[in-house]
Amino acid sequence: MNEWSSLGKLFIMFGIFAVIIGLFMLGMGKVFNIGRLPGDIYYQKGNFTFYFPLASSILLSIILTIILNLLLRR
Repeated sequence: MNEWSSLGKLFIMFGIFAVIIGLFMLGMGKVFNIGRLPGDIYYQKGNFTFYFPLASSILLSIILTIILNLLLRR
């Protein structure tokens, strides 16, 4: 039963972390215009639109890597 308790606590921590990251992304997206960076691919022709946030994904990956390395360093 103790294993389930620790697994439940882990899921709660991941949920809280996901909410914090989500709120951060909502706030920073309006401030820094993330999602419309120069390296993002955007193609529109007629009623077809293709959007691939390449530069935004790379930037977000770098930021999250730095944050997680700082938090999980032992």
